[in-house]
Amino acid sequence: MQERIRRARRRAGLSQAALAERLRVRRSAVSNWESANDIRPAMPNLIAIARTCKVSLEWLGTGRGPMVPDADVLADVPAADAELVDASEERALLAAWRALPRRAQLLVLELAQALQGQRRRPRRPL
Repeated sequence: MQERIRRARRRAGLSQAALAERLRVRRSAVSNWESANDIRPAMPNLIAIARTCKVSLEWLGTGRGPMVPDADVLADVPAADAELVDASEERALLAAWRALPRRAQLLVLELAQALQGQRRRPRRPL
């Protein structure tokens, strides 16, 4: 495991100190995990290492499977792409939102918030 931690950290371009800072542990902890003295990180730290270094938790912990998680691995899992949306209009809005560039998304969000704010105020007669 110590070699996999070292490989993951180096692949992420992090020094021991930088990884320790991101995990909120001491640099000596990272050094111990990477040394041959058989000190292993606790599960929360192992998960944090995998997330920070963008490697597979299974690979990091056991050496099995690919080093880098496959993004397509969830493609065949129906629940992985599920949307908890009941209304077809809401689904259409969500699809349109996702197709917009980031700047346009922010404008749409601002518009929606402005419209929401208008609903909260009592309407004045014309």
